[in-house]
Amino acid sequence: MADINLKEVTLIVGVVTACYWNSLFCGFVFDDVSAILDNKDLHPSTPLKTLFQNDFWGTPMSEERSHKSYRPLTVLTFRLNYLFSELKPMSYHLLNMIFHAVVSVIFLKVCKLFLDNRSSVIASLLFAVHPIHTEAVTGVVGRAELLSSIFFLAAFLSYTKSKGPDNSIVWTPIALTVVLVAVATLCKEQGITVVGICCVYEVFIAQGYTLPLLCTTAGQFFRGKSNIPFSMLQTLIKLIVLMFSTLLLVVIRVQVIQSQLPVFTRFDNPAAVSPTPTRQLTFNYLLPLNAWLLLNPSELCCDWTMGTIPLIESFLDIRNLATFIFFCFLGALGVFSLRYPGDSSKTVLMALCLMALPFIPASNLFFPVGFVVAERVLYVPSMGFCILVAHGWQKISNKSVLKKLSWVCLSMVIFTHALKTLHRNWDWESEYTLFMSALKVNKNNAKLWNNVGHALENEKNFERALKYFLQATHVQPDDIGAHMNVGRTYKNLNRTKEAEESYMMAKSLMPQIIPGKKYAARIAPNHLNVYINLANLIRANESRLEEADQLYRQAISMRPDFKQAYISRGELLLKMNKPLKAKEAYLKALELDRNNADLWYNLAIVHIELKEPNEALKNFNRALELNPKHKLALFNSAILMQESGEVKLRPEARKRLLSYINEEPQDANGYFNLGMLAMDDKKDSEAEMWMKKAIKLQADFRSALFNLALLYSQTAKELMALPILEELLRYYPDHIKGLILKGDILMNQKKDILGAKKCFEKILEMDPNNVQGKHNLCVVYFEEKDLLKAERCLVETLALAPHEEYIQRHLNIVRDKISSSSFAEQPVSPAGKTSGLEGDKIPTENVKEVRSEPRPTQIIKPSDNKSQSKSNKLLGKSTDKETPHKTTKEIKEIEKKRVAALKRLEEIERILNGE
Repeated sequence: MADINLKEVTLIVGVVTACYWNSLFCGFVFDDVSAILDNKDLHPSTPLKTLFQNDFWGTPMSEERSHKSYRPLTVLTFRLNYLFSELKPMSYHLLNMIFHAVVSVIFLKVCKLFLDNRSSVIASLLFAVHPIHTEAVTGVVGRAELLSSIFFLAAFLSYTKSKGPDNSIVWTPIALTVVLVAVATLCKEQGITVVGICCVYEVFIAQGYTLPLLCTTAGQFFRGKSNIPFSMLQTLIKLIVLMFSTLLLVVIRVQVIQSQLPVFTRFDNPAAVSPTPTRQLTFNYLLPLNAWLLLNPSELCCDWTMGTIPLIESFLDIRNLATFIFFCFLGALGVFSLRYPGDSSKTVLMALCLMALPFIPASNLFFPVGFVVAERVLYVPSMGFCILVAHGWQKISNKSVLKKLSWVCLSMVIFTHALKTLHRNWDWESEYTLFMSALKVNKNNAKLWNNVGHALENEKNFERALKYFLQATHVQPDDIGAHMNVGRTYKNLNRTKEAEESYMMAKSLMPQIIPGKKYAARIAPNHLNVYINLANLIRANESRLEEADQLYRQAISMRPDFKQAYISRGELLLKMNKPLKAKEAYLKALELDRNNADLWYNLAIVHIELKEPNEALKNFNRALELNPKHKLALFNSAILMQESGEVKLRPEARKRLLSYINEEPQDANGYFNLGMLAMDDKKDSEAEMWMKKAIKLQADFRSALFNLALLYSQTAKELMALPILEELLRYYPDHIKGLILKGDILMNQKKDILGAKKCFEKILEMDPNNVQGKHNLCVVYFEEKDLLKAERCLVETLALAPHEEYIQRHLNIVRDKISSSSFAEQPVSPAGKTSGLEGDKIPTENVKEVRSEPRPTQIIKPSDNKSQSKSNKLLGKSTDKETPHKTTKEIKEIEKKRVAALKRLEEIERILNGE
């Protein structure tokens, strides 16, 4: 075996880079969304052991909806990507490109076992540029193929060193092979098939047997004419070790999937549920179809499910001829490679093994798979194809007549393949470009129409998305998912009647429950979302809440482990004011998934509804343990701490709000509540800074505007508060507390009695029974020296609030003033006194701004804001110089009330709006 040199490595790496450089600018598309964007196993907060408990998509292997794809080492590399660049796709694509280059270099070393140097380089170059690999290299989830291939080839190369001098057994390479096979299998399941290739290599390459020789030796042994040769016994020992280790890996793999095969529907693989002979004819036809994609990769498609390949239902179908020709050609190559000795037959045999054995898990021969054709599973089989092509080219080029022509043809193939690969990469730039390119190849696949619709839906282009979803229902009228998509899009377009009709159509296509038969075995679990979506739609109508609850319960009866149904039902029960039942629903969901931060968050919301803040805080903390960046848990737990009034919790509340604004820098609510915390801590300059940031992000932020004005009035900056109040009242002219505060400042600071009067009169226009506004208007009358009007006004105010002592006291002062004024003309001694009128406090305002924010599991919109105001005194002034002043005791009492008013905070309002 010749070693590879630096020039060859440089050439191959350069070619790979030239073909795949543009893949670095592609995003996460198709299966990448589930495996990368939606997979919590990538997050550092997820324990590493979880990677070995979940499937490739982050679903626990124990769950029936699991795909049973067990590839923890591949997910580990995704996690490393996330650690360095989080969800920036470039680093993921770069690592895939590097892995493909590594595979191509190792493949070159394998080729040199069977081909000469020149042919080996050609095979490696053809492998490096083959367009069929774009799905495995440019699609991030294709990394499973790349990683598995690295260890697959390494295991094979290790095994080739297990033959020592005099045909002795070298056990170290065999042990290393077993380890590498296990690692390859943990990257992707097909890694285990390298054992079969090692067995073929041992018998027909290392030992040099041919099929006739093996048959002769076996015949003589069974007839008792000869013993088994020692070399064959050693071969048997090696094969037994390999097969035993393989059997052990298979047993472990079966234990991991808990002896359950994944659930696929007839839409994923129609032939798998077809009767005989349709199933066999179709599956056999898929073999030449895959071979044709290797031979002519001109029309590539990312999805070959559903109606892409029409079923072969008759022996007279012309496509059976392709199957017959394929098997004849394959049989001829097989006979040649097994019957005749020589290097050529050995090369052909190993090429056939590389093509056939790794393809077996995807062939539907032993168990159904979730696809019809998948280009990425041809990654390893294409190695055998490339060896076969290079070997055939070698034979042709050795003939002087065809030498130049063979070089021209080879150059054209490699060049055109490289261009096709480069062009194909751009198809993977976005989901829209990918699925539109697929529709050019195949218009009979409803899934492709659906996926283009999803891409447009993500861009909020609902009108165009609807056209593609409707086309999907025409292509495949019984596609439940397509009707669900139509319903969801109608809902987004606020066409609820059509949305309900579409959901009802999808529901009618669901198979009926058959007593004693497992429901999940006949339907995709995600199709049960039709019940969730329909319930979410109709529960917007308050009169249909019970009907919605019935749908949730129906979904749960079909699948008791349907977590989303419990979650959605919990939201509904909260809306129906049944928090105890909502709590039961969330606890049931937590039994199914205790590591779901969203569920702990929702349970915390329930405890707030039950007036159990301590329990709510515990659940918020549990959510944050599982996901330290859970935005809603950060925000609402901070508010809960702030409203508890416990000073010791304020630093943690501030820390969480700072984390929140780091995650949501454009949300004004985080800055506003930091300002409220600073006000609580008497950090006025800091509070001012946070309030200004909130207003900068949201100019009409009602609570921030009012509380900033309030802050200025508390810190003797009343004149700075006026323009803020003007801005507040421009957006919210009916803001009563803002009008009261403005009137207070105009009266006491600007001495603008007329302006203050307009404020209080406007309050009474909106709310004639507003005690504060009416009382302070009475003070205005007093200031205008209209004592009789002030008296009548105070009498009316006292009738509205007969238990308010300060109103009665002020009424007495006015009456004393009126009484003393009646003696002004008489020559009495100057002992007569008049009393000034002092207005009482403006009560605390607790303002809540209701804001919405998306949630990953369900839609719970957090109450966002609280605001508080200080009490303000509206002082009435008397022209009488002998107006008595308040005693120290009275002043202290007023101050005490003012401080108490500061502390009154209204409870967080929770808005529940489920989707």
